[in-house]
Amino acid sequence: MSQEIAAIFDIDGTIFRDSLLIHHMEKCIAYDVFPISVEMELKPHKNAWQNRELDYDDYLYKASKLYTKYISNKDILDIEFVAKKVIEKGSKKLYRFTRDRIKWYKEQGHKIIFISGSPDFLVEKMAEKLGADLWFASQYLNDCDKYSGEVIPMWDSVSKLQVLKQLSINFEESYAYGDTTGDFTMLQSVGYPTAINPNKKLLDMIRKEKLDCNIIIERKDVIYKLDELGHGIY
Repeated sequence: MSQEIAAIFDIDGTIFRDSLLIHHMEKCIAYDVFPISVEMELKPHKNAWQNRELDYDDYLYKASKLYTKYISNKDILDIEFVAKKVIEKGSKKLYRFTRDRIKWYKEQGHKIIFISGSPDFLVEKMAEKLGADLWFASQYLNDCDKYSGEVIPMWDSVSKLQVLKQLSINFEESYAYGDTTGDFTMLQSVGYPTAINPNKKLLDMIRKEKLDCNIIIERKDVIYKLDELGHGIY
């Protein structure tokens, strides 16, 4: 029996036009689940990233450390309530390119797999909303009815590689989509990789390793397919 063909997607910055974790953190502040002081703690890192003084990978790492700190001892039901609000709106804030690719792969009968560094309770809801067959995410551990503050991460390349090793799919005929260095092993593992809006670190890694990888840039209502010199349009 032949193995299935899969389309493997990161979520943040690849499908969703931002970070689910950051959106959830901001909503937790708005709903008084997290204190307003969290916004001030995140602000210098957010400003540094917006001013292109901080790499996006590093910004997300700092945000995730802050998020993990404040989710500790929070009630599961409160976090769940805010998570539902995030997905209600966030499921529409998608990149058109990857949204359409997911639809196309479903029509072909391919397996849709999400592998994301965002919290499991957010990824689960996004996967359900978009009809993914399998999903993997950072696990935020809980003790009875509250979060413990412990997390088993899925935002790094090594963790994602461990997940890939568990999958029984036809890697040579499968597809992968990602935007940061944490997605590199995903891209490297399949026959048809695509970097969508890659950050500089990922782009440099693709070039250094000479990975034959499509590069897609989506800005406003235009989708570009670039070669290494920046030529071409999709």
